[in-house]
Amino acid sequence: MRKEYDFSKAKRAKDVPHLAKLQSGKKGKTRITIMLDNEVIENFRSRAEKEGLGYQMLINQALKEKNDSLTLDEKKLRKIIREELKRA
Repeated sequence: MRKEYDFSKAKRAKDVPHLAKLQSGKKGKTRITIMLDNEVIENFRSRAEKEGLGYQMLINQALKEKNDSLTLDEKKLRKIIREELKRA
């Protein structure tokens, strides 16, 4: 390793296309620390290996799907109301 490095000709990440793309893709995400059961982590890691994806991406997808299923949108609300009206 050198004692000093010359960064005078270095480019900023936003000026390098593939780095700029990586940085722009991180918007809307936050780094957190979370404790999960070892069994859960191993399950996602093995699935990720089979699918060729990152295990954190799979965890994020699973959380999004669960969150979306809990969201009560107009379509779901109308369906529930129709079902309840049929019962009455």
